[in-house]
Amino acid sequence: MQLIKCPWCGPREEVEFHYGGQAHIAYPADPAALSDEEWARFVFFRDNPKGPFAERWSHTAGCRRWFNAVRDTTTYQFLNVYPMGERSS
Repeated sequence: MQLIKCPWCGPREEVEFHYGGQAHIAYPADPAALSDEEWARFVFFRDNPKGPFAERWSHTAGCRRWFNAVRDTTTYQFLNVYPMGERSS
């Protein structure tokens, strides 16, 4: 079992968390103005790199807060975790 370090609760087992997708994706300023193609691109298209990748995670079985993490997609190792609204150091 892998431990994930919640920024508020500290290290906890992986089963307490849920993946929330790619981090740092801004919601469209005027979603009603988007075409169907633009909306589909926003909803369904995300980066899928090999290596470090910024993601959103929720500590659903703990403090229930969202945070960002940088995870290496080749090793599944978490390299950094940080609160929403901040950038990885």
